[in-house]
Amino acid sequence: MIAQDGIRLVRPGPEHREQALAFRKEFFENGEPVIFGSELFDQTERYEDWLESVTRNTDPETVNPNWVLTDTFFAVNGAEEIVGVIDLRHTLNGFLQDLGNCGYSVRPSQRRKGYAAKMLALVLAEARAVGMDGLHISVERSNAPSVRVIRVNGGVYERSFVHEGETADVYQFAW
Repeated sequence: MIAQDGIRLVRPGPEHREQALAFRKEFFENGEPVIFGSELFDQTERYEDWLESVTRNTDPETVNPNWVLTDTFFAVNGAEEIVGVIDLRHTLNGFLQDLGNCGYSVRPSQRRKGYAAKMLALVLAEARAVGMDGLHISVERSNAPSVRVIRVNGGVYERSFVHEGETADVYQFAW
């Protein structure tokens, strides 16, 4: 999957180890302990353990019983640098009903360059390609940049809920 400007989504592999660790470190050094859409990369000490987990979660036979089938991708630019991470959850369980089918993060030094919108467009195409008939995504209402990303990609407001004391909105994409 490649966007017009060369942004593409790639599955994490052993070859991404050093870049991925630098990516995670940049979030932490920026005071951001959570990397949305990373399938707990922010909470896993060893890259190899995280890679094994995200790989297992792409297969219905090996997916963690506490998770849902999930594809996790790094977004890389034309220079092959990791600029973001995004996941696609094929179904929603009780925990994910409000959170949705997708989460994403752009590395702090690469924000405000349009990467998030391109990443979401690419994962929407992937959702269609794997046979999903729609996608839900949630965002804290105060996160104006992500609200714009969702709306630019055609997300339609569906409902609101309160998450950790903050109002969040759920948007739907249907095709």
